[in-house]
Amino acid sequence: MAGTGKASGGGRPRDLRAGMALLWGEQDQPTRGPKPSLTPRRIAAAAVALADADGLDAASMSKVGAEFGVSAMALYRYVPGKAELVELMVESVLEELPDLTVVGDGWRDRLKEWARRSLDVYRAHPWLLAATAMRRQLVGPNQLGWLDAALAALEPAGLTGPERHQVFLLVIGQVRNLAQQALDFDEDHDREWTALTGELLDRHADRFPALTRALADGAFAPTPAVDPLDFGLERVLDGVEALIARDRA
Repeated sequence: MAGTGKASGGGRPRDLRAGMALLWGEQDQPTRGPKPSLTPRRIAAAAVALADADGLDAASMSKVGAEFGVSAMALYRYVPGKAELVELMVESVLEELPDLTVVGDGWRDRLKEWARRSLDVYRAHPWLLAATAMRRQLVGPNQLGWLDAALAALEPAGLTGPERHQVFLLVIGQVRNLAQQALDFDEDHDREWTALTGELLDRHADRFPALTRALADGAFAPTPAVDPLDFGLERVLDGVEALIARDRA
């Protein structure tokens, strides 16, 4: 029996088995009737363009259909609903798997390269944060390919399977955190917030002495020489090195 999940197009429960077949290109193809004028791949590409321009909500079935001059109902022949569409969109933007061989054989450099490539994708497609939120969405071969690349980079470190997975979660958490910061950043708001907070702390410095000292020492000030991704990864990977050294002692 096919699994079911949250409602898909038309309020119907999701057929997870059919959704997985769609994502992996393993769905049954019609043998009779007119040749389909669209494909899930083309539909996903149009949805990605809409989401890149105006956010994930802009990639509705009706708006995507309008890109092809058809109704939302016409798209249900190819994609059952919004959940399946979003999963296809994720696959679309992760199509180019990271080549980590360009940085040599070291697990640390390869994992850092993976993180940089991953952050590039999140920055190019900010809606990807919401689309890949911590939930059990269906995953396709491209998304699994990225996970496989990260775990493969860690294999030479000699960590156990659970440890490799936990390190992956730390790294992707760092990537997603920076992507979220970039998505939330508003230069005008930041400037006003900084000014108002500075005035507030000038009046109440005695209540927040550690914060006041940190600000006086340059905390929260722009630091162009520091790459936040590199800084965070170095600290995480230093901890992994310490774990490896402890286990080998």
